[in-house]
Amino acid sequence: MSDTVPIEHPSWLTTGDFTAADDPLRLFSAWLKDASASEPRDPTAMTLATVDPEGAPNARMVLLKGVDERGFVFYTNMDSKKGRELDAHPVAALVFHWKSLNRQVRVRGPVERVSDAEADAYFATRPKQAQIGAWASKQSQPLESRLAFEKAVALYAAKFAVGAVPRPPNWSGYRVLPLAMEFWHDRPFRLHDRIEFRRAAVDAPWVKTRLYP
Repeated sequence: MSDTVPIEHPSWLTTGDFTAADDPLRLFSAWLKDASASEPRDPTAMTLATVDPEGAPNARMVLLKGVDERGFVFYTNMDSKKGRELDAHPVAALVFHWKSLNRQVRVRGPVERVSDAEADAYFATRPKQAQIGAWASKQSQPLESRLAFEKAVALYAAKFAVGAVPRPPNWSGYRVLPLAMEFWHDRPFRLHDRIEFRRAAVDAPWVKTRLYP
């Protein structure tokens, strides 16, 4: 998860009293800005939970690569386990936990693929070695040896030695469209603050509720 790229934050965002916020995506951007200044590394790291063919949850850490009014974007090999699960059951949950701030954000909603133009634009920003790795890795498939992977990396490094590396056809991004977002802030004696935002559809208004800790 080392090829992080900065996420832009609108300059007008301020955290203030988060319990008074009415727009969860603006509040999230403010908290992410705070985390970017305080977390020792990877403030964009998030748990991604998907559903496997048997209906069981499956979770792993990925990096957030974009957030706006549409939702939360990450990228992966679409033939990976998470890619196959998302294509079969396009719903997901995310969890951000920033220990330096004692804050957590939970997100749930349907998932869609990003456009080819978005995927191409992001892929072009990745370091060349990461681009080559995307071609060489058969993500989530059995690997007979580390040497076999290193040979695949060398093969594609030679193939793309000159010029730009194109995006692999099976590598793209997914956007989680939030229908529920919960903000949690640690308080003494476990008297935490929890605010939940919900909406019935992606174009519906948000409804805010304070929750018991």
